[in-house]
Amino acid sequence: MIESALAWLFAMLSLPAVGLPAVFIISLISATLMPLASEPAVFALVKISPDMFWPVVLVATLGNTLGGMIDYWMGQGAHKVFAAHHQSRWFGWLQRGGPKTLLLAWLPGIGDPLCAVAGWLEMPFWPCVAYMAVGKFLRYAVITFVLLHFSDGLWQQAASWFA
Repeated sequence: MIESALAWLFAMLSLPAVGLPAVFIISLISATLMPLASEPAVFALVKISPDMFWPVVLVATLGNTLGGMIDYWMGQGAHKVFAAHHQSRWFGWLQRGGPKTLLLAWLPGIGDPLCAVAGWLEMPFWPCVAYMAVGKFLRYAVITFVLLHFSDGLWQQAASWFA
């Protein structure tokens, strides 16, 4: 069921047809707790239109940061519903680091839950968003830049390893 829904979504968001809106939506969805990677969409659009590097990186950053904000609000809501006065010792390092720890929001697997935990801990919203945005922007800019500057031959060779 979910696989067919994702196939339909990708068909609807075909990059050459809709470009930046597709990158925005994919980046937003991938930043929530759903398992979806946005980097391939970002790279594909920049590979098709290299002059769109900065607009694509900025749109992906915006979508991914909004997704992180949704995670934050989900964590905040969960805190209010389930444990209004309970603080877990497991999150102590996050509390000590404060909003700056959300520079790590770009990390695969733990970045999105970090945003939710920041909401759970009721860390200051706007500083959290600012650090999320910086980390996510740097991820998109660096990864896309690096991917663009590898030769196409290297990508074809890497693809042949999985074929």
